Amino acid sequence: MVEPELRARVGGMHAWPAEMAGYAFGWWERGGAPRTGSSGKGVRQALAVLCAEAAGAPVRTAVAGAVAVELIHTFSLLHDDIMDGDETRRQRPAAWKAYGTGPAVLAGDALFALAFEVLAGAPGPHGGAAVRRLSRDLADLVGGQAEDLLFEERPWTGPGAVPVDAYLRMAEHKTGALLGCAAALGALLAGAPAATVDALSTAGRELGVAFQAVDDVLGLWGDPATTGKPVHGDLRRRKKTLPVLAALAAGVPASGRLAALLAAPGPLDEAGLRRAAGLVEEAGGREAALAEARRRLDRARGCLLGVPLAPGPAGELLGLLPYVVGRAV
Repeated sequence: MVEPELRARVGGMHAWPAEMAGYAFGWWERGGAPRTGSSGKGVRQALAVLCAEAAGAPVRTAVAGAVAVELIHTFSLLHDDIMDGDETRRQRPAAWKAYGTGPAVLAGDALFALAFEVLAGAPGPHGGAAVRRLSRDLADLVGGQAEDLLFEERPWTGPGAVPVDAYLRMAEHKTGALLGCAAALGALLAGAPAATVDALSTAGRELGVAFQAVDDVLGLWGDPATTGKPVHGDLRRRKKTLPVLAALAAGVPASGRLAALLAAPGPLDEAGLRRAAGLVEEAGGREAALAEARRRLDRARGCLLGVPLAPGPAGELLGLLPYVVGRAV
């Protein structure tokens, strides 16, 4: 239901941003040749549709919300890859490497604008409320991204270091806001009670923190053939991630050795990266991140079980949660 509408909306844009957007979605290669590889998991659109159905509405009610969050998600990835300097996504060049930085920014801006146009035109009486919800959650996403970038300038240890709880708050905004928005939009467009909308939003945000925790683990130890990113990529950039921050906060001997290694001047070579990853694991950072993911997943389940939902789609939502983060938990 969602992808045909998504493709139709993207196809209505100017041809050049549309080509770049389709490349970012994984639909085709540079130049428009069809592509058969993965175009992503579609988790956010699944959340929007299932939450509408769980709130007792026909699933078609949520299509506009599902399309809008997919457009915003891809907009955020286009800009995020530029900000982080990530050159690959899904085992091929990121859009900014394929088309250039300026064109990729332009394509992201086009998707941003299109998302609000789609949502404002959603059928039924709740389009205005949906636009306000997306605007608010997008502001959270931007705030989380700002914190993530600012964290890179802070020291690894000492008074200016990033505490684990500050990192988790950042993750709730940067990653959780849009997942929460997807869940909320489906229910909101269905006319669900405010308590149900808020519970589903909170479930999505908890799921987002769990997803980020697992993504951080995969950023250190994941298989590049699966993740599409180089192994130890986050460490190579000295990016603050949950396993590293948890390891530094553990206060064990490996924590001190890790801090000294990360504080050394100059980039880490391959041997240094392997040693740093080993020290993170030795200090308990990997298990701490996975434990946090499991905790957040349990909270998300509690949110779904705490409000009246249609049993069938509610069961599918509960089944979707571990799928989102089950890559390493």
